[in-house]
Amino acid sequence: MRRLSPVARRRFERFRNNRRGWWSLWLFCGLFVLSLCGELIANDKPLVLSYQHELYFPAFKRHTEQEFGGQLPFQPDYRSDYVRQLISKGDGWMLFPPIPFSDDTPNYDLNKPAPSPPSSINWLGTDDQARDVLARVIFGARVSILFALALTFISALIG
Repeated sequence: MRRLSPVARRRFERFRNNRRGWWSLWLFCGLFVLSLCGELIANDKPLVLSYQHELYFPAFKRHTEQEFGGQLPFQPDYRSDYVRQLISKGDGWMLFPPIPFSDDTPNYDLNKPAPSPPSSINWLGTDDQARDVLARVIFGARVSILFALALTFISALIG
């Protein structure tokens, strides 16, 4: 491991003694990691799916409806009643993330017209196209942070 120069060590200790700055750094790092793991938190595909005693991971690999006893050679809508029945007929189950919506998935089962207020299903509500706001915040934060880091890196290279 590289040793820090005395000047860099003093600067690091001074930053570490700044409680607001130090905790803000940890909060930023936590939110960044959370946004990088966005598919594990907000996704319209199950993380794990069991069908006929085999495990599938639809959040990470595409599967067709035919693999689960369906008719179409396309990726299924795992939230539809038809696909749920196919999975249950094959003695299966699905484990969805805490937010069962992706950033572009509309919620067709709203009690009120879109945009709807926060509820137990949509924690921050929905936008005017019935998409989950929290899922959009998670994926939008990832894009914004990665863009800012890339811009900072390119600016540092240019000088």
